[in-house]
Amino acid sequence: MRNYEVTFIVDPVLSGDEIKSTAQRYVDMVADKGNIVHRNDMGLRQLAYPINSRTSGVYTCVEFECESVAWITEMELQFRRDEKIMRFLTVKLDKFGVKYNSDKREGKIGKVKRVVKEDKDDRDNRGRGRGRGRNDRGDRRRPQQDRRTQAPADKKAPVEAKKEAPAPVEQAAPKPEATAPATPVAAPVTPPAAKEEE
Repeated sequence: MRNYEVTFIVDPVLSGDEIKSTAQRYVDMVADKGNIVHRNDMGLRQLAYPINSRTSGVYTCVEFECESVAWITEMELQFRRDEKIMRFLTVKLDKFGVKYNSDKREGKIGKVKRVVKEDKDDRDNRGRGRGRGRNDRGDRRRPQQDRRTQAPADKKAPVEAKKEAPAPVEQAAPKPEATAPATPVAAPVTPPAAKEEE
């Protein structure tokens, strides 16, 4: 027997009964021709990109076994013709895919339960790895002044007499050099040469 998995997305605009009847129609088609191993109604999910102006769809996944492959092309043709089906994908499973699906159903693969360690290393006490920030050194913080020992702003300690700095010496602006006023010079006008008669 060959193992297959078909996943299809039903248009979410339909009523709840229409969505269920559409999904059941294709599940029954698979049950008539093969043996259903597992059916997973994933429900309404967000799409990665819009399909037919829709951003969500109702997912159904069916894992099944069958002897002949000819009817799968007929089922895919029905998927293409049905306007209620937005997308579909039929995949032939190898032995690793079958093992993965069975382990996932049994709970061996998927969400991992985290084990809490009761005995912690010395490094954990330094504050690393707790999301305090990249540059936070935890144990090497700068010493901060105690706010209670600081004098208030209006009662500051007496300040020594300010030493006055000598005033900067102003330099006189350089005087512009005396130049003769520019007068326009007219170009000499030459009379047109008289024509000599021959």
